[in-house]
Amino acid sequence: MTAHLAQGTAVCSLGAAVAVASILAACGGSSSPTTPSQVPGTGGGGGAQAPTITITSSGASPRSMTVSLGSQVTFVNNDSRTHQMYSNPHPEHADCPEINQVGFLDPGQSRQTGNLNTARTCGYHDHGEPSDVSLQGTITIR
Repeated sequence: MTAHLAQGTAVCSLGAAVAVASILAACGGSSSPTTPSQVPGTGGGGGAQAPTITITSSGASPRSMTVSLGSQVTFVNNDSRTHQMYSNPHPEHADCPEINQVGFLDPGQSRQTGNLNTARTCGYHDHGEPSDVSLQGTITIR
């Protein structure tokens, strides 16, 4: 009987331990939702807004901007048609490959360049309309 009583106590203790572990696991996290970490200057919550070039039926605006080393530039397509934003020269797109990360933008879509880590001036254009000067511009990196 003593062995049976000891076995019953061990089962109860194990059950209690599982219950406590479950409660701790459920309460262990924060009750507030988590947010992804923000990278300063990329347009996330607390940092400065990323520099932005907006495309409309009138073209790209601003057509010229200066950004800090390491910045990214956001291209926003507010036009009713697709645009293909790439680095100069056309059609090689080799001057500033970071701009090529923007690529195809459907209406309403936005995308950022890669980190602009080299001091220089980068030209960009719409690959689908390389001669349309309203869709051309420069980004100076300092």
